[in-house]
Amino acid sequence: MSDPVSILNDRLLDALRAAFGAALPEGATPALAASKDAKFGDFQSNAAMGLAKSVGKPPREVAALIKQHADPLLSDVAEPLEIAGPGFLNVRLKATALAGALAAMDTAALGLAAPEPAARMTVVVDLCGVNLAKQMHVGHLRATVIGDALARIWERLGHDVVRQNHFGDWGLPIAMVTAAVKSGAERGTLDLSTLTLEQLERIYRRAQRESDADEAGLAAARRFGLGPKALAELEAQVSGARAHAEEAQAALRALQAQDPAYVAVWRRICDITLEACFAICRRLRANVTSEATAGESSYAGELGAVVADLEGRGVAELSEGALVVRLDELGIKEPCIIRKSAGGYLYATTDLAAIRRRVGRIGAARVMYAVDARQSLHFKQVFAAAKKAGYTARKDLPGEDAVLLHAAFGTVLGEDGRPFKTRSGENVRLSDLLDEAVVRAEAAVAVKNPDLPMDERRSIAEAVGMSAIKYADLSTDRIKDYVFSFDRMLAFEGNTGPYLLYALVRVRSIFRKAREQFGVDEASLEGAGAPAFAVAAPEEKAVALQLLRYPATLRAAAETCEPHRLCAYLYDLAGAFSSFFASCPVLQAPDEPTRGARLRLTRLTGRVLKDGLEALGLVPLERM
Repeated sequence: MSDPVSILNDRLLDALRAAFGAALPEGATPALAASKDAKFGDFQSNAAMGLAKSVGKPPREVAALIKQHADPLLSDVAEPLEIAGPGFLNVRLKATALAGALAAMDTAALGLAAPEPAARMTVVVDLCGVNLAKQMHVGHLRATVIGDALARIWERLGHDVVRQNHFGDWGLPIAMVTAAVKSGAERGTLDLSTLTLEQLERIYRRAQRESDADEAGLAAARRFGLGPKALAELEAQVSGARAHAEEAQAALRALQAQDPAYVAVWRRICDITLEACFAICRRLRANVTSEATAGESSYAGELGAVVADLEGRGVAELSEGALVVRLDELGIKEPCIIRKSAGGYLYATTDLAAIRRRVGRIGAARVMYAVDARQSLHFKQVFAAAKKAGYTARKDLPGEDAVLLHAAFGTVLGEDGRPFKTRSGENVRLSDLLDEAVVRAEAAVAVKNPDLPMDERRSIAEAVGMSAIKYADLSTDRIKDYVFSFDRMLAFEGNTGPYLLYALVRVRSIFRKAREQFGVDEASLEGAGAPAFAVAAPEEKAVALQLLRYPATLRAAAETCEPHRLCAYLYDLAGAFSSFFASCPVLQAPDEPTRGARLRLTRLTGRVLKDGLEALGLVPLERM
């Protein structure tokens, strides 16, 4: 019994079928839920009330029939069912069955009851998504943290995960900044060897301003006769902007033609941008590397082939000069534009090329995109166009399509309820946010443990700060906005990262004391000679039931792309363990068998907490 809920559901459903046969309505379920009060058992089935009308019997009579067929099926895991009230069925699990399930879960070979999957899949996760010559800001936090957590959870379930950092390194804006940097280097005002990302960002903004022709202003000056001075200034501005835009167009053509001088500058800008990105990802413990990075430039040579393929097979058609994929038959009114009337490609073109590569070449069975919710229509169109084009067809399973999922997320808000910005209205730099988190975490750690050596305190503060920020993000239902609050996320109480880290630290502390006081080594709690689990006290049962939910929770978090499910589980587990620790003395247990059983339950709790924290990308600690 690795998962009590799954076992009870399956066997109760068998009992329903045996009791009512063909009279059982299609889709009927045991309607099983955890009991809100332990005196009514561990679980409660409300199936009898739902079935009474359809089978033509009073609810208590229906409950009696279910009990008659269910008791033999459940005899090895549960006490005889109890009928309560108008027809509720109370379920009490046997302590021996729970102890056996915990022992099976604790067996190392089973990997906490999450063995290798029957069929390994290749899962691609699109995450991070930084842009050339721009620093990561708070807007990149969720794409990086949520994407990495999804990748980790699928890896934890035994699948082959390929991360894809969709790097924005191609197109006219990129050519614009490349031209500006190349010009500065040639004039001697820029040194490519010492160029920084801060300088690049300033150059990018200046280049954008210089290329932004005020055509509307010039037209207004001419229309309303604003005078020669205003007209001259606007004409000069528009003329200069047009010249800069032409220079950017020339740079783009040079990059497309692989001109060595332009490519060398562009590569240097890429290296500087990605070096900063990877440094931040390392701090966040997000596994984003150069190997996981696929820039838009890597698809540039494939876009023409994609467009030709879609047009040649009649998947795409001309509409007012643009090439579009119509999606009406798939329930989407807006067509997916893959080539503009002027001949340029769009983000949709690149994303279609990416899907074709990820499914056709990499072999993905699932592709998940950790991208903000504002792109929902875009992905709805692209996914539908990819399916219509046949780009989602799996080669390993003919007739099956890869699953494409948009793991959309909401916005990070400031405490004023608006998108999180600096006072000047700029995006908050992610590096500044992480630095501030560590400073605050170090102050909090110093208060809790003033005797820690300085180096250890700083190391702990780094882990606490990063975990606090990540957990605050991941514990929120990803589709919702959330308010960024250092005070809340760094608290050591409540549903926070530091609270969960501290729960594991408490476990580690118990084992340090067990070694000092009783000479108990953790290795003695596994294998043939390990003490048996015992589930006697209500608090022990509560922890046991929580532990056994772990494999199902992992799978649910993966399937739904919702890491907050795992966060909520870990918080509940930590709370159940806290109640157990307060009510069931571990080291001061009344006898050695009880102490051994409680130490083993504590050890398994620690294993699950550590495993879950690592699956989220948080950093387990030995002490705080």
